[in-house]
Amino acid sequence: MIKHIVLWKLKEHAEGADRASNAAKMKTMLDACADLVPGILKLEAVVAQPGLEATYDVVLYSEFTDKAALDAYQNHPSHVALKPFFGAVREARQCMDYEI
Repeated sequence: MIKHIVLWKLKEHAEGADRASNAAKMKTMLDACADLVPGILKLEAVVAQPGLEATYDVVLYSEFTDKAALDAYQNHPSHVALKPFFGAVREARQCMDYEI
């Protein structure tokens, strides 16, 4: 199994919206990817919650059966279509994939 974790820190304002609005939009867009390809075991998008410690604004936690499933997800046209918006609103991004 491959775990794929991505964290985004967002700009205060981008694409005509504030950080909170863009975070909510990102979550909606990521949630729509939950069933894109066979081999996605889990896909959970979360927005930082007020009152709880967070250094990033949006987190994606996902699990895939294998690297081929992760690669299929990464290259799926619906996933690729997210990248321009995500790139425009992010200040920073961190990612880690690991096999267990």
